[in-house]
Amino acid sequence: MKRLSTLTLLSMAVLVTACSNEKGGAPALGADPKLPAPERGLLPSMKIAEPTEWGKQVPTVPKGFTVTAIATDLQIPRQTLVLPNGDILVAEGRGGKAAKLKPKDVIAGYIKAKGNTKVKSGNRLTLLRDADGDGKYELKTVFANNLDAPYGLAFANNKIYVANQGELVSFDYQPGQTEAAGPPTSVAKLPSEINHHWTKALAVSPDGRFLYVGIGSNSNITERGMEAELDRAMVWQIDAETGAHKPFATGLRNPTALAIQPGTGQLWAVVNERDEIGPDLVPDYLTSVRPGAFYGWPYSYWGQNVDTRVQPPDPKKVASAVKPDYSLGSHVAALGVSFSMPAIGESYAEGVFVGEHGSWNRQNPVGYKVIFVPFKNGRPAGNPIDFVTGFRDGDGKTRGRPVGVTVDPRGALIVADDLANTVWRVVRQP
Repeated sequence: MKRLSTLTLLSMAVLVTACSNEKGGAPALGADPKLPAPERGLLPSMKIAEPTEWGKQVPTVPKGFTVTAIATDLQIPRQTLVLPNGDILVAEGRGGKAAKLKPKDVIAGYIKAKGNTKVKSGNRLTLLRDADGDGKYELKTVFANNLDAPYGLAFANNKIYVANQGELVSFDYQPGQTEAAGPPTSVAKLPSEINHHWTKALAVSPDGRFLYVGIGSNSNITERGMEAELDRAMVWQIDAETGAHKPFATGLRNPTALAIQPGTGQLWAVVNERDEIGPDLVPDYLTSVRPGAFYGWPYSYWGQNVDTRVQPPDPKKVASAVKPDYSLGSHVAALGVSFSMPAIGESYAEGVFVGEHGSWNRQNPVGYKVIFVPFKNGRPAGNPIDFVTGFRDGDGKTRGRPVGVTVDPRGALIVADDLANTVWRVVRQP
């Protein structure tokens, strides 16, 4: 097959957009979303993001808060980690090596690439330091280099853990270090063949004994065959000392960020669900991750809603599927999650912040913001609240795309923006 030219791809994308009959109703949000019937077509609706500079503008935050850029000119910042001394580590890079399934992935890849940064993958960790506590991070230095698409970050056992796309590694850490003392130590190999979904999310148990790694599927809905999905679409539990691993929970199409709930030790995740059955299906979601639970992929979604594209079906697996806790809306591309704490402010004291990278496969874009999901008695309760917005204008101009979000115990929210290659800091006004 001849390589498709940029003009041909653009023409095909425009044709798909022009032929779309997308209506896109109100998003199905919360614990009990009302899901529409699936819609099938040759290709999903697509909407190209049009990157532009922030210039003198900054994201929009609620009244009583301020937002500042604490690091710029990064190389694709994804996730961040606040170290015990207040330093911030930033994982920078882009991975993936999946061969495209033509023509769908070729066209979709072109659409997605139009809305991404053109900066080269950093494959590194950058350290930011605010030595005097004035909110200005005067030190920006490379902590570790030559990594392989680092994404998930965690700290425990006097070690910094990094989930590269193919391996979980660790660095010994002494308080105040600004550079790794040596190369990383391997903890465990991670599935990396094909790597359609390359990001490896990471969290650590409160006692430091176990590491949890989110591993996405190698396809939208098993187009590469079930053999390609071995050990994927799940969360692994890894022994921090021995590297031994086992499935912790399965059927999670793409668990892109993990967090431990304070006080309970409960693991939570945000998950990106499947595409190509309509603009309002299937909801990306926030959920507690129960040991041994199966969350539906690929056979069903949101509990027992059967995906008839998957053949042969598996009624027993469908019957066992656990319904997620909270719908974030379809195609928002949630890539970050962090539990709040009282230092953020009374209105946002209990709940989680979620970074929504934004859709590419809807005529009416969604996401492109950071939301707050309020909790009550340890569970999601109420509608999501927009917390950081302004990344995308109504005319399609896109200044930034939020990824990882991290709550700093000192009362700030740290947001990685992988389009503007910037890290933002949101804090209450004094």
